[in-house]
Amino acid sequence: MTKKERFKKIFPILKDKFGNPKAALEFETPYQLMVAVILSAQCTDARVNIVTKELFKVVKYPKDIREMDLETLEKYIKSTGFYRNKAKNIKLNAEMMLEKYDDKIPKELEKLVELPGVGRKTANVVLGELWNIREGIVVDTHVKRLSNRIGFVKSENPEIIEKELMKFVPKKDWFVYSHYMILHGRDKCIARSPKCNICEIRDYCKYNLDNLKK
Repeated sequence: MTKKERFKKIFPILKDKFGNPKAALEFETPYQLMVAVILSAQCTDARVNIVTKELFKVVKYPKDIREMDLETLEKYIKSTGFYRNKAKNIKLNAEMMLEKYDDKIPKELEKLVELPGVGRKTANVVLGELWNIREGIVVDTHVKRLSNRIGFVKSENPEIIEKELMKFVPKKDWFVYSHYMILHGRDKCIARSPKCNICEIRDYCKYNLDNLKK
C-alpha cells in the first residue's frame, strides 16, 4: 500500500470521527493566539489555557506586553516550562511587532518566522487558525509520532516530516490533518500504550499491522 493509498483509507475515518475540530488553545485576539502557541512549546494545551486565563486578562495586544516588565511576565507563565526563554522571546516579539509590522500580525509565513519565538509550527498554526491560510503542515509531537506509526513517514525531523506529508496530503487538508493526528494521538494512539485493539484505523496502520505479524 502506498502512502497516498493509506492516506485515502485513513483520512475519511478520522474525518467522520472528528469532523471540523476547533483549536484547543483559548484566545480572543489574534495576538493572544500567537502568544499561546509560543507558550505551548514543551507544554500541554491544557496547562497553557490555565496560564493564559489569567495572563490574557491583562494582555490582549503587543502593547500590553511592552508595558509589562519581564519579571511579571515570567511569573504569569512560569508553569509552562522554559519560562525565562519564552518570556524573553515574547518581549522581543512585541517590540518587533511594533517596529516592523505596526502591531499587525503578518499573513506571510516568511515574515511570521522572523518574529522571536515563532518557528514554522507556530506560524502554520497562526495562519491556519486565523485566516485559513495553508503554507505548510503543523508538526508537533503527536503529528510526528502518528505520521511515523501509521507509515506516512520515517523520520524524527519535523521539517522532513512536513515535506514528506505535503507530497501526498492535499493542500486543502494540510491544516486539519494536524488536528486529526493530535486528537487521535490523545484518544487512541497514545505515546507509551497505543490502544491498537480498539483503534478505528488499525486495519491500515503500519504499526498495528507489523505487530500482528510478530
